[in-house]
Amino acid sequence: MASLSTIPKPISDTSFLLPKLRDSVIFLRNISVSGPKIRPLTRSNVFKNSNQTLFSSEGQCSPTFDVPLLSSSEVIERMRTSRESQETKQLYLAMYSSVFGGITTDTAAMVIPMDDHMVHRGHGVFDTAAIMDGKGSLRYWLSAGPGDFQLSPSGCPRAVLYAIVIQDQSPPDHRGIRVVTSSIPIKPPQFAVMKSVNYLPNALSKMEAEENDAYAAIWLDGDGFVAEGPNMNVAFVTKEKELLMPSFDKILSGCTAKRVLVLAAKLVKEGKLRGIRVDNVSVEDGKRAEEMMLIGSGVLVRSVVQWDEEIIGDGREGPVTQALLNLLLEDMKSGPASVRVRVPY
Repeated sequence: MASLSTIPKPISDTSFLLPKLRDSVIFLRNISVSGPKIRPLTRSNVFKNSNQTLFSSEGQCSPTFDVPLLSSSEVIERMRTSRESQETKQLYLAMYSSVFGGITTDTAAMVIPMDDHMVHRGHGVFDTAAIMDGKGSLRYWLSAGPGDFQLSPSGCPRAVLYAIVIQDQSPPDHRGIRVVTSSIPIKPPQFAVMKSVNYLPNALSKMEAEENDAYAAIWLDGDGFVAEGPNMNVAFVTKEKELLMPSFDKILSGCTAKRVLVLAAKLVKEGKLRGIRVDNVSVEDGKRAEEMMLIGSGVLVRSVVQWDEEIIGDGREGPVTQALLNLLLEDMKSGPASVRVRVPY
């Protein structure tokens, strides 16, 4: 029989939790979030949820919680209340989920299981389709699906499809914008060419731009050539009146960008452009261009009037950029069936 000294202590009494607890408290102190109050623990101070003692210690500083145990109906009601209190320029009109096999128009029910591998492992891909007359977009995701919290998707019974219809109430804004060069490392080419849900670098790049009073940050590839923006492609009009777009070898070949390349042929016929080229673009050539633009499903075609400290062209929205925007808008309204799907309302 084992002696008392060799019997393992219960988890709640072991000391290995203390360093993790201490690190968590330090982290909470160093970030600006609204959360539980911090107070020092004494012999009589303990972690509690509504009725249970979770952990105790001496001389440690930790948050105290009073968290209710909610029923499913209470959760839904709180989520509705939370949604209603948020100010947003986007309306979520409907969501489809193959998890429950249907469509919901209740924003409180537009949720994804926490054990979905797209949530906790970034194992999923997505895309966006513009809704022209409905003034919105359809966004859809294909995920490895829910199943467990492991790394391998072998525990996921089946892949899952999610889709949501978003109506953006923001008025169109086609004014020229400023961009900066991103210091956030670009994704490796094998990941940059796919639209996966791993958008942390993209989000950090966008945040970097906003911190510098810019609209977007432009990535350079490993060789120093112009790559792309955080969620849009880049294009230029050279002094020789060529439409120049960076090669798609190491970046996402956006559907909108590829469509613009097709539509630009009309400007060549009209003499507004002399040619169209997809090639490597140096930063120097980009900043010397007559026009610079961002192209994507969100921005459509938008003029860039300043990159870092360099003014692009004459510092105003370019005529070719505006012409390409007009062509794209017309294409979205009356283009061929190969690029449009009629939706009965």
